[in-house]
Amino acid sequence: MNFLILHAPILIIAIPLLAAFATLLISKISPKLRNIFVITVLSFVLFLVLLLAHQVYTSGMQVYVLGSNQTTVATPSGYSIPVRIMLTVDGASIFMAIITAIVSLVGAIYSLSFMKKYSGLDKYYTLLLLMSVGMFGMEFTGDMFNLFVFLEILSISSCALVAFWTHKGEPSEAAFKYMVLSCIGALFVLFATALFYGQYNALNIAMIASRMKYSLLDKIALGLLVAVFAMKCGAVPMHMWTPDAYSKAPAPITAMLVVASQASLYALFRGVFTLYNVTLNCLTVGWIIIILGVLSMFIGVTMALPQHDVKRLMAYHAISQTGYMLLGIGVGLAVLGDTNALNSYGLMAMKGGLFHIINHAMYKGLLFLTAGAIFYVTGTRDLNKMGGLAHKMPLTAIFFMIGALSIAGMPPFNGFASKIMIYESVYKFNPVLSILAMVVSILTLASFVKVFHSAFMGPQLPEYKNVKEVPKSMLIGMGILSFMIILFGVFPDIVVNTIVAPAANALVNQGSYITKILGGA
Repeated sequence: MNFLILHAPILIIAIPLLAAFATLLISKISPKLRNIFVITVLSFVLFLVLLLAHQVYTSGMQVYVLGSNQTTVATPSGYSIPVRIMLTVDGASIFMAIITAIVSLVGAIYSLSFMKKYSGLDKYYTLLLLMSVGMFGMEFTGDMFNLFVFLEILSISSCALVAFWTHKGEPSEAAFKYMVLSCIGALFVLFATALFYGQYNALNIAMIASRMKYSLLDKIALGLLVAVFAMKCGAVPMHMWTPDAYSKAPAPITAMLVVASQASLYALFRGVFTLYNVTLNCLTVGWIIIILGVLSMFIGVTMALPQHDVKRLMAYHAISQTGYMLLGIGVGLAVLGDTNALNSYGLMAMKGGLFHIINHAMYKGLLFLTAGAIFYVTGTRDLNKMGGLAHKMPLTAIFFMIGALSIAGMPPFNGFASKIMIYESVYKFNPVLSILAMVVSILTLASFVKVFHSAFMGPQLPEYKNVKEVPKSMLIGMGILSFMIILFGVFPDIVVNTIVAPAANALVNQGSYITKILGGA
């Protein structure tokens, strides 16, 4: 057990990475054995994540070093080069890893039946595992260059999975859009990393943060990073890829794409808080993030209202819900330099924004899985061609109601718990922002009432008289997320105090992050 705890940071990344390529070989032996192997690997990774989380919450930030114990090694030519990679796991990164591990496992379980009738599943599961590798890597890495590397792993695997149904044409178009924007974004991240390296002769995040001067080049790098990660998380006005990619990918992959977007959201927060912190103009940058959040909330929900494609509708709602996260964290950043305001409502806003991240992963993941269940039995995503499905799919209807009520912020579900934290804290910062957030929730509820009525209520359509409930693995995947939605909604204080508060404190306390890493160098 001590070995697992000590090496958990690298094992969480390395095991699914090796398993991804082993999956191709195991598929040649038996598809059933491959499925068992993938579920086993992701279950073990979740166990390691929970084990590591316990260690972080009891002993503090964990630093794992790969390579030499020396910071640099001299070459025969006289140059000194860094020869080690650092993984840093604090409250914020393990918080994101918990989300990644849960949704990845649920996605794999749901895929057992949902993807069963399709060919190429050896490649599908390989790419699914690589997606989890990219997310874990982005969450654990302690240096900018490896952030770029893992971002690329995540983008490439996600792009391939969006295009998985290549015979339909539209998924290829969606994947192409995603690929182009991801390539441009990755180049910007690499350019920002080069700016840091050129100025500070360092790639390590803590080292750059300790030397940060907030020069003109640093401001350019900040602008690049904010733009890229805001685009990758689907924030307006850089959201153009999200509806296409979310709606055309297989349902379990769409649920994972939500978490992939949140990994980019984490990278954005890690950059502004840990890299820059109070050296930047907190109020200005905070308001930029707040404006991105408000635009995302309002435009996302208004674009969702007229949609007839159920997954496209949910994709726009995903954009809208990202706005709540940006709003909460933006308020926390805006008052970062004001200790009184930070302690009064800034930290609470951040906790609400972070709590909404995990809540959104659960209820939005569930909603996309229910949309996949509807498509599985009807073969269509058009709400105008549905009706009366609750007669034959009662469990799916219940799961949809749980997700819909949660995303609308209705008690006692988890969406209400995080939204009420955002409403109360943001109101103290600016009442208008809080009122806008509540209006968006009302519109969200109206939108999902329409979806529920169109898909599940009314008389059963003749063409669906022979439909039946989806297979057990799909129900298990939806059931796991539904259970967590209710659990987090009924016991929000436990969740906030246990995993959310440490994540918010880890982002705010830049000094502790720097001291822990550089002090052990």
